[in-house]
Formats: sequence, C-alpha cells, structure tokens
Amino acid sequence: MRFSFALALALSFIAAPDPAQAQLPDGVRQLIAAALDTQDDTKIRTVLGLARSTYPDDAEEIDGLLEKWNDTLALRNAEAEREREARIAEAGVLDLWSGEGEIGGFRASGNSDNVGASAALKLKREGLDWSHRMTLRGDFQRQNGNISRQQFLVSYEPRWEFGEDWFAYGLAQFEHDRLQGFDGRYAVSGGLGYTVVDREGLSLSVKAGPAYRVTDFRGTPSESRLAALAGLDFDWQIFDRLSLSQTANAVTETGGQALLIIDSSSTTLNLLTGLDFKVTDRLRSRLSYQVDYDSSPPPGGVTTDTLTRFTFVYGF
Repeated sequence: MRFSFALALALSFIAAPDPAQAQLPDGVRQLIAAALDTQDDTKIRTVLGLARSTYPDDAEEIDGLLEKWNDTLALRNAEAEREREARIAEAGVLDLWSGEGEIGGFRASGNSDNVGASAALKLKREGLDWSHRMTLRGDFQRQNGNISRQQFLVSYEPRWEFGEDWFAYGLAQFEHDRLQGFDGRYAVSGGLGYTVVDREGLSLSVKAGPAYRVTDFRGTPSESRLAALAGLDFDWQIFDRLSLSQTANAVTETGGQALLIIDSSSTTLNLLTGLDFKVTDRLRSRLSYQVDYDSSPPPGGVTTDTLTRFTFVYGF
C-alpha cells in the first residue's frame, strides 16, 4: 500500500510537470504520459530518447524526467525484491519447485544399434542462498523379446551461494546401465564452483571437487574408489524460440551440465548436446545427441556409446 502510493505520486509528478516550466509541446507531453502509464521501462526509455533527440533544447527537462523514472523504477524493483525474499522465507519445503517432464524416442549406436523410448523428469527449487536440483532419466528398449537397452539415472545436487559469484555444491548420483556392464554406480561429491558469466540469455559456471564412487559390476565384485569431479553448467538462449544446451547426465531448460569423473581405474564422461525449439510457453521440442564414454568397458564392450533423442518437453 505504501509503495503503491509512492509510485502513483512519482508517476504523477513525472507526467504532469509545473506548467510554468513547461517547454515541450503538449503532444509530446501526452506521449510521455502515455508511456509512463504502461510502466514499461523499454517503452518509457524509447519515448524519452526520441523526445530528447527531437527537442535537444529541452534535454535538461527530459533528463530530469528520466532521472525521476529511474528513481521510481529503483523503488519498484526494491519492493519486488523484498516481496520475493519474504515469499521464499515463508515458503514450505514442498513450495517453490519448478521443473519439466520429457518423453520421446531415441536411436543408439555403439554397444547396441537400436531404437527405443526415453523419459525424464527434472525438478528445481531456488531459495535465497540455497538451490536444489533433482533429475531422473530412463531409456528402455526391447528387441526380439529381449531387453537390449536399460539405462537409468537419478541425481540430486544442492548448492549454497556464499558470494556474488562463488558457491559450494554437493552431488549424489546413481546410474544403472546394463550395456556398460554395471547394475549400479554410486557417486557422491562436494566442492566449490564459480559463476563465470551470468546475464540474460547466457550463463556459464564451473565446479570441481573430490568424489567417492562405488561400482557394482555385473558378475564381478564391486569396486570403491576415490575420484575427482569437474563440472560445467551452460545456458545459451540463441533466439527467442531456439536454445542450445551442452549437457551431461541431465537435460535442463535452455542449458545443462557437463560432468567428468576420474579415478585411478576409469574415467567416465557423459555429454549431451541439445537443441530446443519453443512451441508454446510450456511446450518445447528437443533434438539431442549424447555421448557416454567409459575408459574401462566390460570385456567385449566398446568405450563409447552414442544416443540420439527426439523428445517433447513440458515445463511446469
């Protein structure tokens, strides 16, 4: 209520200056007032910019209008931020989650050459200092009555931002992949990350830390090893409806991750590059190409599998 009154007062002051000091034509003033009524920053700056270039002798007055609008905009943004922080602080554990569901088909090559079905679910919760990400993905295919591909991934990653660009992360991940020769591969990690770029349409962050990995091989004893983890999160909005993602282990909206785990026995790298096309505000189509690399495959296996997916993604 207090902010609404302040905003109305500021707008009325901008839209109706003292007539004794008025030099701009009435038509221009009416145009500026109409722009202010929209409270659209882009429109207001465009109109004031055109007025300034058309009436350079009145630049001082127009600059004054722009300065008052900047003050009003700062008040509005500050109020919106306070409301956002209050909403997050009062939210329950099950509130503020967003995500996307993905379903479609794939074609694989490498240890197998076939087509099948793919499904995924991604959830994300943004807090004041903490964020949480969960991913579930599965690929399944039957050929001649036999299972020729069965791959699952579940991961959970919390993050704590303790500086403008720095954050600490944790990661717990489970994988099942019959073709690569293991029933379960568990990995936990924690470390530090840094946000390299963070602006509208483009963001890039990197992370690294120690990891511990346990692998349950098919037909052989399990192995437990210390490892090192390096990761990358990338987000690039190419056009309004087209985006590129470079991803590993999880596909994200207009972005993703690249994750590398190295131990003394084997190195694994799961990269996925995707191209999203926005159909509606919530529905997107996605074409992606995934490469799964394992430096120590089971006997008779190859080090690299590839997977081409075409899926539909629904955001919520």
